[in-house]
Amino acid sequence: MSTLRRLWRSGTGRFGILVVGLIALAALVSLVWTPFDPASVDARSRWFGPSWPHLLGTDGNGRDILSLLMAGAQTTVVVAVGAGVVASLLGIALATLGALTARWVRESIAVLVDILVAFPVLIIAMMITAVWGGSLAVVIWSVGIGFGVTIARVTRPELRRVLHSDFVLAGRASGLTPAQNLLRHLLPNVAPVFIVQLSWGMAVAVLAEAGLSYLGFGAPLTQPSWGVLLSDLQAYIAVHPLAVVWPGLAITVTVLGLNLLGDALRDAADPTLAERTPQARTHVPGVVA
Repeated sequence: MSTLRRLWRSGTGRFGILVVGLIALAALVSLVWTPFDPASVDARSRWFGPSWPHLLGTDGNGRDILSLLMAGAQTTVVVAVGAGVVASLLGIALATLGALTARWVRESIAVLVDILVAFPVLIIAMMITAVWGGSLAVVIWSVGIGFGVTIARVTRPELRRVLHSDFVLAGRASGLTPAQNLLRHLLPNVAPVFIVQLSWGMAVAVLAEAGLSYLGFGAPLTQPSWGVLLSDLQAYIAVHPLAVVWPGLAITVTVLGLNLLGDALRDAADPTLAERTPQARTHVPGVVA
């Protein structure tokens, strides 16, 4: 609870919580209700400006833009969470193998990670989608793998640093197994670094989905997506510029909110920041006699 209170007191943390919470709420609500049917076409309502009952206006097919944004939030949440899970599992696995195993295994993992990290995440996603076709599953796996490697590269040296700390050595002396030491001592102390990388990866996942959908490699055209909506509206930007603002603004604010929330979580969870509490305390477990 103290971490949540510190997070809420932070301006960036509060902004991130509100943005991410609003997107998640919109995605949940759109499962059961939207102001209008996102797939409903009404030629008599084409290119309405923001007014009642179309609060954000309509597109060239007469579809309500607010309803499309709410339905598209489902795609955004699925991609962000899915890519985050894949990146977390892969990143932690590679970092653990690269930090806690035999020397030849560590060096092999380090070389593999250095090779894979040289390829930009979006390039990897475009190559995979070009071969396997466009779908949300391909976007999730490609972005998750790309950022899992990045997480491993950043987390591995932190694990090596914490591995030689006094409290880890004390844990070994008390009889903890390597797995117990990893879960109780190592991962909590590298969590701040991991959180920042994970939030960045989820933000890039949102951008990747929107960009790939914009190019026709992401979500199917029948599935609401902010990237697909942006692609549909950009052809009319000279005539109806306001309509293009809404999906672009949704993508921008979501990415900004994820990044700021990650930074605030790092500051709130980092046990080494003295300014957090009057007397800073590091994660030092008690030694079992």
